[in-house]
Amino acid sequence: MSIQFSDIESLAFEKAGGLIPVIVQHANNGAVLMLGYMNREALRASLQRRRLVFFSRSKQRLWEKGEVSGHTLDLVELSADCDADALLATALPRGPVCHNGTLTCFGDDNRTRAGRLAFLGDLQDVIEQRATEQPDGSYTAKLLSAGPKRLAQKVGEEGLETALAAMGDSDADVVGEAADLLYHLSVLLRSRGLTIEAVVAELARRHAARL
Repeated sequence: MSIQFSDIESLAFEKAGGLIPVIVQHANNGAVLMLGYMNREALRASLQRRRLVFFSRSKQRLWEKGEVSGHTLDLVELSADCDADALLATALPRGPVCHNGTLTCFGDDNRTRAGRLAFLGDLQDVIEQRATEQPDGSYTAKLLSAGPKRLAQKVGEEGLETALAAMGDSDADVVGEAADLLYHLSVLLRSRGLTIEAVVAELARRHAARL
């Protein structure tokens, strides 16, 4: 369940001496960022500030993640597990999470397929940013300004180049052309107000229909 202020007293803090473990997950790419602990006060502070606040077992006080470095964790959602004795926090980090400088407290490696595919979501966010801000010299902004006809033409060109590369070029060439195709297709989707998630949902729907 998603945690609100009214839910705090229903959590099983007493099982671990007044603390509850909190797994922190990146809200966009699903990476597990860190493990921390909260008492009731830390949980209330997190909900109030919309940034993650923990109870430091070494310092014996509340501490907001990033209070020194500025690399805070912006809270998206807090959920309790089925026994109400552990929390899952989805968050957006403002910089490296670990004090060692890595993106997570478990290193920088993408350990899951979802993590390795997550850049498609990041790419979509960058395209959205370019569409909104229209920075000078941005190829993406120029493409979007050119209109749907030009974008459709570019997707067609990149699709043909990918197909031709597949007929006899190196694997690296095929990957490069496929990357160009995915990028231009993502821009085309944005120009229509559509998302990569909508395409994935359609693929999932088709798959389910064939089961």
